[in-house]
Amino acid sequence: MGKNDFLSPKGISNRIKSKGLQKLRWYCQMCQKQCRDENGFKCHLTSESHKRQMQVFGEAPDRVIEGFSEEFETTFMEHLRRSHPFSRVMAKNVYNEYIADKHHVHMNSTKWYTLTDFVQHLSKTGQVRADQTDKGWFISVIQPDPEEKLAEEKRHKRDRAEREGEERQRELLDAQIRRAKAATEEEGAVEGTELQRDEDGTPLHIALKAQPKVASQEPRAAFSSAKGFSADDEASHHSAAKPEQNGKRNKLEELMEKDKAAKRAKLEREKALNGAGKAVNGRQDPPWLRPGITVKVLSKELKEHGYYKKKGLVEKLASKFVGQIAMLDTGDVLQVDQAQLETVLPAPGGTVVVVRGSREGSSGKLQEIDTEKFRAQVALANGQQEWFDYEDICKHSAGSRVQALKGHAI
Repeated sequence: MGKNDFLSPKGISNRIKSKGLQKLRWYCQMCQKQCRDENGFKCHLTSESHKRQMQVFGEAPDRVIEGFSEEFETTFMEHLRRSHPFSRVMAKNVYNEYIADKHHVHMNSTKWYTLTDFVQHLSKTGQVRADQTDKGWFISVIQPDPEEKLAEEKRHKRDRAEREGEERQRELLDAQIRRAKAATEEEGAVEGTELQRDEDGTPLHIALKAQPKVASQEPRAAFSSAKGFSADDEASHHSAAKPEQNGKRNKLEELMEKDKAAKRAKLEREKALNGAGKAVNGRQDPPWLRPGITVKVLSKELKEHGYYKKKGLVEKLASKFVGQIAMLDTGDVLQVDQAQLETVLPAPGGTVVVVRGSREGSSGKLQEIDTEKFRAQVALANGQQEWFDYEDICKHSAGSRVQALKGHAI
């Protein structure tokens, strides 16, 4: 048995020493190698494998550091979601739990110098809620909103369906054009020749020949009388037979006419929707904001402040188009235009109010949601049940602002 074998005293001693965490200053992240002492680390720095790794690092240092940073952030958040999904814990304790694995990515190989910088980065990117106390930084995971996730999936599904419809229509039109070109090539195309002047410079004369007649009028009349047709019947028969001779071209024209008709119908629907609401202060969109409804903020200008795609309660209206929104998660009050807001639907059984259309102002209970047609069925207060589009109804909070905020607290 050799002195470095698995069951030799030296092999057992090496395994015992390698257990647990070792000093960080003797760890090489590029090679993912932990040395036990300073001498071993110096020997590693002079090895060929380490020099090759450092050469790779020297060619693209920013990309390597960014890769380590992404891996550290991903594994840290996975550990936080798995170990403390709903708890508010100290960031230092979570970090100590994370580094207990000796094969983790070390923070000194990332772009963050301290744990404070890393916690502030997680807070700015909207992954955790962070607050600083006398004891240190405390963090908690921000759980995704099920309603927001469902609405986002519906929007993706609707966009995907529209793209697929446009692609199918374009492929159908291209196929028709290819068939029309192929039919034209089969009939034979007339090759053009270059026009040349005579040497004396006289003007060019172009002669147009008349189309040869298929048959004279007399035999046609005789044929009509023999078959029992009148002259008018024969004329209508030949005019009806004309499109059959150019059937491929007529199909292409019919397809183009259908496309134009669909575009005209779409424009008319948009004009009808724009004309449904009277112009107010030069705006064509009708005002639909009202106090007590829950809306979602879609202003990208507020994204850096953490309000993008967050929900809020309309407390009051500053004007017909501008409302003061109390955010449900933080309680902050914002003043946002309705063009940067979106209606929100509650779960079936929740209270909604009609904000657009002939039933504007009516309230009721949400009964059913049709995700295929993007509409919902509402049982109105008068006992009737009607279907409305997502944009025409909105969640209504009959209670106070404090109750609404409590109902959305995590």
